[in-house]
Amino acid sequence: MSAETDLASFRPKSDFLQVLKERGFIHQVTDLEALDEAARAGVVTAYVGYDCTADSLHIGHLISIMMLRWLQKTGHRPIALMGGGTTKVGDPTDKDQQRPLLTDAVINTNLASIKGTFQKFLRFGDGPTDAVMVNNADWLEQLGYVEFLREFGVHFTINRMLTFDSVRIRLEREQPLSFLEFNYMLMQATDFLELNRRFDCSLQMGGSDQWGNIINGVELVRRKGGRQAFGLTTPLLTTSSGEKMGKTVGGAVWLNADRLSPYDYWQMWRNTEDADVGRFLRLFTDLPLAEIAKLEALAGAEINEAKKVLAGEATRLLHGENEAVAAELAARLNFEDGRISADLPTVTVERSSYPHGLSNTDLVVLAGLAPSNSEARRKIAEGAVRVNDSKVSDPREVTPWSAAHAELGVLKVQLGKKKIVLVKPI
Repeated sequence: MSAETDLASFRPKSDFLQVLKERGFIHQVTDLEALDEAARAGVVTAYVGYDCTADSLHIGHLISIMMLRWLQKTGHRPIALMGGGTTKVGDPTDKDQQRPLLTDAVINTNLASIKGTFQKFLRFGDGPTDAVMVNNADWLEQLGYVEFLREFGVHFTINRMLTFDSVRIRLEREQPLSFLEFNYMLMQATDFLELNRRFDCSLQMGGSDQWGNIINGVELVRRKGGRQAFGLTTPLLTTSSGEKMGKTVGGAVWLNADRLSPYDYWQMWRNTEDADVGRFLRLFTDLPLAEIAKLEALAGAEINEAKKVLAGEATRLLHGENEAVAAELAARLNFEDGRISADLPTVTVERSSYPHGLSNTDLVVLAGLAPSNSEARRKIAEGAVRVNDSKVSDPREVTPWSAAHAELGVLKVQLGKKKIVLVKPI
């Protein structure tokens, strides 16, 4: 069922689907009316799966985490499924080539690192609506291959699997699709069946690119368990200008503070495009809709106040009250008062490697504000770079260490209006 054709006229009776509809989470649902009735009649248990391909989740995962959060806030039970088993295969969805195969040690390290993110958004425990975290390695690694094929392989046809985007697009691009990856959708379907048996889980949620994999699971639960199950996907997360949300000069917007500082996270939200403020407030904060409506109605320069609210609320959910306040204070000091805050992102440089100081080109590159010397020189030529609040024009000019801030011992490097990094000699 497509949100575009059915959702607009649908009037949910359950709080869960009412919230998801009002806030813009729903793209497709396998049976909207039946799911709404189930959510109205009692507690629905739903899950989202997260593979352990890195030691941090990124902002692309945040929309599904917020769905689990609203699921719990409206009286239902969320499951965060860690892909300790499926990570060993790799999801081919939206990939041109096979992911690098990770060792068990790396997968376990990554899994341990990302667990803490969910505790910021969900309440875990033993109650009927308390969140559960499980690892699909617990059952996938217990299955023998012949047993797996006999029990689950007979329910999937190659003909249909070839029609799913994760397979079809790879083949159309003439990119190799390994037999290992081809098994991924069977494994994901097995996850749904196992969670249905263990936890009475009846709903899988995920991004729109997961629709085919989710449908497989829904059908497997029906065929093997004889029970009704549902699938729900969210829209593709893009900005109003069509860009993939959350991409920065430095790459992905990570959720772990050791990968992306709370200040940089706050700044990412502060730099939201004007047309996206209301949508992102609905998706990524708990603010009431009436308050969001007032904020997105602000016009002209006043919309910046709404962006600060978005940045503060999103940062507060992930990093806590203290970090959100510190990030906003640091931004005010640096952008409104023109001062330096120790909360700004800081990189260290071996003083012995640059005994006389750093050239403007070196400063920009070492600060991570440009990927190469040539790009740094271009930014300097465009007049986009400031060092210690003074615009620089000569890429070879050296700023001596004696010019560092008296108390903090850092050089302040700024690109454009929003990106500031401190360079500290050690």
